[in-house]
Amino acid sequence: MSIEQEYEHVYTGPETNVQYLQEIFNDEGFSSRVRNDFDSGLRAGFGGGLPGQVQLFVVNTHMNEALKIAKATFPEDFTNGK
Repeated sequence: MSIEQEYEHVYTGPETNVQYLQEIFNDEGFSSRVRNDFDSGLRAGFGGGLPGQVQLFVVNTHMNEALKIAKATFPEDFTNGK
């Protein structure tokens, strides 16, 4: 029996930034998922999302730690109350 994990959004940005954060999270033992609405829309035959913008989600139990890491790694992406 598996327990479904809840994921929360922690970061949106360029795919390279998301991949870098995912590596850090993996090193820390955080489970994460990526969502690319633009790419998914293209594959399905319709538009959606913003080109070059990918969303990163982490298991909610690691949200606070992941958010601190993301803010320290890409502080310019967290200005203006983000």
